[in-house]
Amino acid sequence: MEYGESKITSYVNGHPNFSFSYFPQDYFTNANRELKKDVQQDYHLEYAMENSTHTIIEFTRELHTCDINDKSITESTVRVIWAYHHEDVGEAGPKYHESSRGTKSLRLLNPEKTNVLSTAVPYFDLVNQNVPIPNKGTTYWCQMFKIPMLQEKHHVVKVKPVIQRGHESLVHHILLYQCSSNFSDSVLDHGHECYHPNMPDAFLTCETVIFAWAIGGEGFSYPPHVGLSLGTPLDPHYVLLEVHYDNPTYKEGLIDNSGLRLFHTTDIRKYDAGVIEAGLWVSLFHTIPPGLPDFRSEGHCTLECLEEALEVEKPSGIHVFAVLLHAHLAGRGIRLRHFRKGEEMGLLAYDDDFDFNFQEFQYLKEERTILPGDNLITECRYNTKDRSRMTWGGLSTRNEMCLSYLLYYPRINLTRCASIPDIMEQLQFIGVKEIYRPVTTWPFIIKSPKQYKNLSFMDAMNKFKWTKKEGLAFNKLVLSLPVNVRCSKTDNAEWSIQGMTALPPDIERPYKAEPLVCGASSTSLRGNVSLELLLCFVVWAAH
Repeated sequence: MEYGESKITSYVNGHPNFSFSYFPQDYFTNANRELKKDVQQDYHLEYAMENSTHTIIEFTRELHTCDINDKSITESTVRVIWAYHHEDVGEAGPKYHESSRGTKSLRLLNPEKTNVLSTAVPYFDLVNQNVPIPNKGTTYWCQMFKIPMLQEKHHVVKVKPVIQRGHESLVHHILLYQCSSNFSDSVLDHGHECYHPNMPDAFLTCETVIFAWAIGGEGFSYPPHVGLSLGTPLDPHYVLLEVHYDNPTYKEGLIDNSGLRLFHTTDIRKYDAGVIEAGLWVSLFHTIPPGLPDFRSEGHCTLECLEEALEVEKPSGIHVFAVLLHAHLAGRGIRLRHFRKGEEMGLLAYDDDFDFNFQEFQYLKEERTILPGDNLITECRYNTKDRSRMTWGGLSTRNEMCLSYLLYYPRINLTRCASIPDIMEQLQFIGVKEIYRPVTTWPFIIKSPKQYKNLSFMDAMNKFKWTKKEGLAFNKLVLSLPVNVRCSKTDNAEWSIQGMTALPPDIERPYKAEPLVCGASSTSLRGNVSLELLLCFVVWAAH
């Protein structure tokens, strides 16, 4: 259930003593946030147990009930809300829970695959040491590490976040990059703010993402036939840990010691894993007008890039097994679309109820093969109704991103497959005729017409009077604009297609999902899924 919307919530009632009866009651909230009993009761009790400390209730429901007051359960994020009261439900319905409540975002149909590791599996930590967090909204902190010396090839089989206690909301996401191997250990001396003019030159060689974690995510276990390779000449010797700190209240005096833990083994798996960053290149040319409830952006992993890279590296294709979808505060939904010879293959991954505070790798139900000549589109949906100024692509959480991180095998020499939309046609939409050339300042300055003269292109777009009608027309334009192709290798190298201009494919926009069929899946909320729900009730009963 989402706060303030007429979507399903479930209430399961049990008496907190040893002589009890249980029955599930199906409620929903209306537009006024009032709790109403649903005429169509779709939840069914399967099991109940109580002891002196816990009450446990297991129940089932069809994924798609076709009850207008029910929320279909899909692979998107579900916000599970729990609440309790010490008195049982009476004829008038549940009593107000006051502060006895909570919420947690989950993927009920795509839970973390928890492979049980032997306690003997070695690990090493890549963790920041006493990083002072500035009293500003967004900080990106970079620290280089040397991978421990390994005498033979190892495979990383699991990566787990190590977040300092109390900093769970401060550490927003972590990226781990492979760096050039041609360094001395002097580069390890100290960390530095990323993307800063005084950032060490060595950091600029760290372009290849080898792992990504975002807020709300748990540990990630690689499939049994895949691992992240360490210990060979092709593998990273030095890595860069990039941590995004989100400090919206400008709190002072914060010191952080967070990072990643990597579990590794000499029991080598069949394939080496790789990561491709796809979507919109993070840039000010990614523009989102204010005051719009539904604006869409697209980042293109073009067929030209995939064709060139795969024909050279792996003509039989690569196999994607997990995807992390990434946006910031205005993000409401993300889909990763897959096309082959102009035909849509079905979504690689999606989250139609994106939660900024819950981002993790989604395991694919079935691995997906990407062939030369395929193309991928990361489609992001934003809501800027509460904003009065433009939203730009950028690093801050108030800026936006539209990215997909694809985990795949076997590893090839392709690290980024993205695009940047043309900025000049965007400026022509608001009436810009000419900019000063050569461009010597950033953001560049407008020469004409008079109302924008000597303004930066950012100031000009903020000066434009955006209405909902203008925003919709601008959105239609942006989705049709030529894009600049980004197609990168490791060590800052580029495929020849890099920097070329491509036209976006002629596709159906927006994506239209197949209609849900009532009762088509009788899958009940059992096993891992019901366990997630049971935990909520354990908390309730233990109070």
